[in-house]
Amino acid sequence: MRLEADRCYAALRARDARFDGLFFVGVETTGVYCRPICPARLPAKERCRFFGTAAEAEHEGFRACFRCRPEVAPGAASVDARSRLVQVAASMIAAGFLNDHSLDDLATRLGVSARHLRRTVEAELGVTPIAYAQTRRLALAKQLLHDTTMPLADLAFAAGFSSVRRFNALFRARFGRPPSEVRRAQLPPSSGEGLRLRLDFRPPYEWERLLTFLEARAIPGVEAVSPGEYRRSVRLADVDGWLVVRPALNRDALEARVSLSLAPRLMPIVAGLRALFDLDARPAAIADHLGGDSRLRASVSAHPGLRIPGAFDGFEVAVRAVLGQQISVRGATTLAGRLVERFGRPSSAPIEGCTRLFPVADEIAALSAQQIRAIGLPSKRAETIVGLAQAVARGDLSLSLPLDPERAVASLQHIPGIGPWTAHYIAMRVFAWPDAFPAGDLVLRRALGVVKTREADERAQPWRPFRAYAVFHLWNRSTASDNS
Repeated sequence: MRLEADRCYAALRARDARFDGLFFVGVETTGVYCRPICPARLPAKERCRFFGTAAEAEHEGFRACFRCRPEVAPGAASVDARSRLVQVAASMIAAGFLNDHSLDDLATRLGVSARHLRRTVEAELGVTPIAYAQTRRLALAKQLLHDTTMPLADLAFAAGFSSVRRFNALFRARFGRPPSEVRRAQLPPSSGEGLRLRLDFRPPYEWERLLTFLEARAIPGVEAVSPGEYRRSVRLADVDGWLVVRPALNRDALEARVSLSLAPRLMPIVAGLRALFDLDARPAAIADHLGGDSRLRASVSAHPGLRIPGAFDGFEVAVRAVLGQQISVRGATTLAGRLVERFGRPSSAPIEGCTRLFPVADEIAALSAQQIRAIGLPSKRAETIVGLAQAVARGDLSLSLPLDPERAVASLQHIPGIGPWTAHYIAMRVFAWPDAFPAGDLVLRRALGVVKTREADERAQPWRPFRAYAVFHLWNRSTASDNS
């Protein structure tokens, strides 16, 4: 988003939630920077400086506000970044990549030189990749100080710092007070078992509709949904545990409760939850873009906060997509449960319905198609699942945010058994590509009144770059019609 002072100040004056996380305001007289929704007294315009990221504000010497808490603001949507390279790099940094790897490793993963990556990130975000990573770590640390009773030493490591002394020094330098003082002033209430994480979003938010979608597709043994609540077992690298998510009370946020065993991986946990629940979307911009279309107007008007259910675990959702080929949602759910029961590990999660861990790509890749077929799959589909797992295990296929979504969709279709529909479905949910469009989908073609895939694709051109949201509006409308 291009920052125009008049527009930013108008949003600040209105405390407009549509702009939350899209810019931050630094107040020169206080040295503090805030979200546009901050309840503090409105500063004079001539005292304000506007920044596109929290990292940029901190780089200029401003400290985060303790009232509006910029560290929990929603992030930029995928269509906001001028550079796809910067978007993917920032996403990987936010998920903790630089906690365990170097900047050279990140550049290699992205296929560019470290110098080019540093220059491109600094040009768009206003800070270097290392400074951006430091801001993300400090933001998580500040959130944990506010919202948990985690011991400070454990908190430092959970936020991605390798040294408690380094954490204390950086925190004091950035926020003007030591972590212990913040903890005393902001002692959080007890959240029961596990760590509590606040996940803010831009309203409106169709929580119940997203939960209904996830409930129908919840993998037995791994995921469970009850009224107002999503639960799952979690396996990340060398740790496993559980999490529970429900709406936060009296604020535009979800609240996650995460097992203490997952504390070493909180950065990817937060990133995964924000992706799963599409928390960085800009619903007002999406509704403005799609609401003028005659086929979408009614759904957009009734459900302006509709989100795309994403993926906490990309491989898990990709396998679930293959299992769902040419069968009902219920049938695919049954097959997914059998796969987990036969090949997944037991989970120690004390959470109802979450007794297994979904197998990782390496484990599925080591199986034969005949073994997979035993859960009740046709031979070809079993071969597709093994082929998918082997491609991921070899590193030939990445199921993280891609630099080029169209090329990633094409790469998926190189795997025998994955066609355009499955590839675009994976792109919508796993790649978080807002412009993915499974043009061959029968429900979509019926809704559009066309027969051919090419006709559906042509009809959907005005919906770009939000075709995936249009898809979910049309699917939502079809589901509502079926249930009426």
